[in-house]
Amino acid sequence: MVRRILAASGVVKDAQGRFLLVLRTKDPEAGRWTVPGGSVEPGETLAQAAAREVLEETGILVRVVHEVWSLDVPFGEDAVYEIHDFLAEPIGGELRAGDDAGDAGWFTAEQLGDLPLTHDLLGHFSRAGLLP
Repeated sequence: MVRRILAASGVVKDAQGRFLLVLRTKDPEAGRWTVPGGSVEPGETLAQAAAREVLEETGILVRVVHEVWSLDVPFGEDAVYEIHDFLAEPIGGELRAGDDAGDAGWFTAEQLGDLPLTHDLLGHFSRAGLLP
Protein backbone atom coordinates (compact mmCIF):
# COMPACT_ATOMS: atom_id res chain seq x y z
CA MET A 1 0.00 0.00 0.00
CA VAL A 2 1.27 3.46 -0.92
CA ARG A 3 1.63 5.89 1.97
CA ARG A 4 0.46 9.45 1.15
CA ILE A 5 2.30 12.33 2.80
CA LEU A 6 0.37 15.61 2.81
CA ALA A 7 2.59 18.62 2.06
CA ALA A 8 2.18 22.32 1.26
CA SER A 9 4.39 24.92 -0.38
CA GLY A 10 4.41 28.68 -0.89
CA VAL A 11 4.81 30.18 -4.36
CA VAL A 12 6.00 33.58 -3.16
CA LYS A 13 6.22 36.43 -5.66
CA ASP A 14 7.21 39.93 -4.57
CA ALA A 15 6.15 43.35 -5.91
CA GLN A 16 9.14 43.32 -8.32
CA GLY A 17 7.96 40.00 -9.82
CA ARG A 18 10.76 37.94 -8.24
CA PHE A 19 10.19 34.41 -6.96
CA LEU A 20 11.37 33.17 -3.56
CA LEU A 21 13.19 29.84 -3.95
CA VAL A 22 15.14 27.49 -1.69
CA LEU A 23 17.92 25.06 -2.49
CA ARG A 24 16.81 21.56 -1.45
CA THR A 25 19.23 19.58 0.73
CA LYS A 26 17.08 16.43 0.98
CA ASP A 27 15.49 14.09 -1.51
CA PRO A 28 13.39 14.17 -3.49
CA GLU A 29 15.51 16.34 -5.82
CA ALA A 30 18.27 17.40 -3.43
CA GLY A 31 20.55 20.04 -4.97
CA ARG A 32 17.76 21.71 -6.95
CA TRP A 33 15.96 25.00 -6.41
CA THR A 34 12.24 24.99 -5.67
CA VAL A 35 9.49 26.76 -3.76
CA PRO A 36 9.69 26.45 0.05
CA GLY A 37 7.45 23.79 1.53
CA GLY A 38 7.14 20.64 3.57
CA SER A 39 4.88 18.26 5.42
CA VAL A 40 1.62 19.38 6.99
CA GLU A 41 1.58 19.07 10.78
CA PRO A 42 -1.43 17.69 12.71
CA GLY A 43 -4.12 20.34 13.17
CA GLU A 44 -2.78 22.62 10.40
CA THR A 45 -4.67 23.64 7.31
CA LEU A 46 -2.81 23.37 4.02
CA ALA A 47 -2.53 27.17 3.82
CA GLN A 48 -1.19 27.41 7.39
CA ALA A 49 1.41 24.75 6.59
CA ALA A 50 2.51 26.62 3.46
CA ALA A 51 2.98 29.89 5.40
CA ARG A 52 4.84 28.13 8.23
CA GLU A 53 7.18 26.32 5.85
CA VAL A 54 8.02 29.54 3.98
CA LEU A 55 8.88 31.25 7.27
CA GLU A 56 10.94 28.30 8.57
CA GLU A 57 12.90 27.84 5.35
CA THR A 58 13.41 31.48 4.31
CA GLY A 59 12.69 33.85 7.22
CA ILE A 60 9.99 35.53 5.11
CA LEU A 61 6.51 36.04 6.56
CA VAL A 62 3.75 35.68 3.95
CA ARG A 63 0.06 36.18 3.39
CA VAL A 64 -1.41 33.19 1.55
CA VAL A 65 -3.63 34.22 -1.38
CA HIS A 66 -5.00 30.97 -2.87
CA GLU A 67 -4.02 27.48 -4.03
CA VAL A 68 -2.46 27.51 -7.50
CA TRP A 69 -1.88 23.79 -8.13
CA SER A 70 -1.43 20.39 -6.55
CA LEU A 71 0.64 17.43 -7.61
CA ASP A 72 1.80 13.99 -6.51
CA VAL A 73 5.55 13.33 -6.24
CA PRO A 74 6.58 9.68 -5.77
CA PHE A 75 9.08 9.07 -2.98
CA GLY A 76 10.69 5.66 -2.88
CA GLU A 77 8.67 2.55 -3.57
CA ASP A 78 5.94 2.97 -0.98
CA ALA A 79 5.26 6.70 -0.56
CA VAL A 80 4.00 9.70 -2.48
CA TYR A 81 3.98 13.35 -1.49
CA GLU A 82 0.61 15.02 -2.16
CA ILE A 83 1.77 18.63 -2.51
CA HIS A 84 -0.53 21.66 -2.51
CA ASP A 85 1.11 24.90 -3.68
CA PHE A 86 -0.27 28.28 -2.63
CA LEU A 87 0.39 31.70 -4.13
CA ALA A 88 1.62 33.97 -1.33
CA GLU A 89 2.78 37.57 -0.90
CA PRO A 90 5.69 38.58 1.34
CA ILE A 91 4.64 40.82 4.24
CA GLY A 92 7.76 40.88 6.41
CA GLY A 93 10.84 39.12 7.70
CA GLU A 94 14.46 38.96 6.59
CA LEU A 95 15.74 36.54 3.97
CA ARG A 96 17.89 33.75 5.36
CA ALA A 97 18.22 30.05 4.62
CA GLY A 98 16.83 28.11 7.54
CA ASP A 99 15.44 24.72 8.51
CA ASP A 100 16.44 22.24 5.80
CA ALA A 101 17.14 24.78 3.03
CA GLY A 102 20.71 24.90 1.75
CA ASP A 103 20.20 28.45 0.49
CA ALA A 104 17.37 30.87 -0.22
CA GLY A 105 17.02 33.73 -2.65
CA TRP A 106 14.86 35.96 -4.80
CA PHE A 107 15.02 35.28 -8.55
CA THR A 108 13.58 37.04 -11.58
CA ALA A 109 11.74 35.03 -14.24
CA GLU A 110 14.79 35.48 -16.50
CA GLN A 111 17.14 34.02 -13.87
CA LEU A 112 15.01 30.89 -13.41
CA GLY A 113 16.21 29.45 -16.71
CA ASP A 114 19.80 29.37 -15.45
CA LEU A 115 19.03 27.45 -12.24
CA PRO A 116 18.78 23.71 -11.67
CA LEU A 117 15.08 23.63 -10.75
CA THR A 118 12.92 20.79 -9.48
CA HIS A 119 11.03 18.82 -12.12
CA ASP A 120 8.65 20.99 -14.18
CA LEU A 121 8.71 23.97 -11.80
CA LEU A 122 8.84 26.39 -14.75
CA GLY A 123 5.92 24.52 -16.34
CA HIS A 124 3.86 24.91 -13.18
CA PHE A 125 4.68 28.64 -13.02
CA SER A 126 3.72 29.02 -16.67
CA ARG A 127 0.45 27.06 -16.44
CA ALA A 128 -0.52 29.12 -13.37
CA GLY A 129 0.05 32.35 -15.33
CA LEU A 130 2.91 33.48 -13.08
CA LEU A 131 5.53 34.05 -15.77
CA PRO A 132 5.64 37.10 -18.06
